[in-house]
Amino acid sequence: MLNRRQTLLGIGTFAGLASTLPAAAAQGPLKVVATTGMIADAARQIGGAEVEVVALMGAGVDPHAYRQTRSDIAAMTRADLVLWHGLYLEAQMEDFFHALARKRKVVAVAEATPKDLLRRHDDYADKYDPHVWMSPRMWTYVVAEVARALTQARPEAAGIFDTNLTRHLGELDRLSAYGQQIVSDVPQDNRVLVTAHDAFGYFGRDYGFEVLGLQGISTQSEAGLNRIGTLVDILVARQIGAVFVETSVADRSMRALIEGAGAKGHDVVIGGELFSDAMGADGTYEATYIGMLDHNFTTIAGALGADVPVGGMDGKLGAGH
Repeated sequence: MLNRRQTLLGIGTFAGLASTLPAAAAQGPLKVVATTGMIADAARQIGGAEVEVVALMGAGVDPHAYRQTRSDIAAMTRADLVLWHGLYLEAQMEDFFHALARKRKVVAVAEATPKDLLRRHDDYADKYDPHVWMSPRMWTYVVAEVARALTQARPEAAGIFDTNLTRHLGELDRLSAYGQQIVSDVPQDNRVLVTAHDAFGYFGRDYGFEVLGLQGISTQSEAGLNRIGTLVDILVARQIGAVFVETSVADRSMRALIEGAGAKGHDVVIGGELFSDAMGADGTYEATYIGMLDHNFTTIAGALGADVPVGGMDGKLGAGH
């Protein structure tokens, strides 16, 4: 883990940094604003009691279309640290963040992901697929960048952040292993994931699934009649029996897909609702990154033919914290 953490950080361990710094002074928590729930969860996991984190986008909110509100602007201008995703995820807010960076510490945490690991997309010219949280392996780079940003903002707590980073990286390893184990029983012919938009490419790459999105990488792209017709033909020809809706995307186009297949004599069901661009409701297990991915892994594998534990990795799905 030590060598892996050093590779992620690109510097020495935080523990080494901490040894040269005084103990954390008695002060209030670091005020952190994060755009997405996934980034907010990473900040809480790493920051612990040293941070007070506010997420701008809650359950069911689509970051591709989100614009900052007056209350968001007020929160960010008062924050000690602002964390946003980058990679053109918050496309409507980019100009604001670049302007804010002249006055506040602002970090686009997903921009630290090695570019050779990122997916490009034919429909997303000159941009990368931003949905790196769909892969726990990819998410480690974002988590490490969150840790780096917190340490720069509060260097006297470096040892605390380093300890929490080590723990959380171990949790991500365990989550990734669960994903591999739970999908291993999905029959090869069933390994086709049809979703509302193309948010699951990194999942597909890591776990051996073909991913077909009704919309492109951004939900701002249109799900045209031609695309619906093409996917209907694929569903029928390959006898795909389940498609998936997303909590942050309206399901009307997916319903049209199901109706189109039905008109051609092929029954398709909704295999479940997945968390794509937002996590679950506040106060639930699914409102954590671990819970979000646990839900997705378990839902996908179960709907496509694998035996899955009812409560997921640790029996927590559907049971809050």
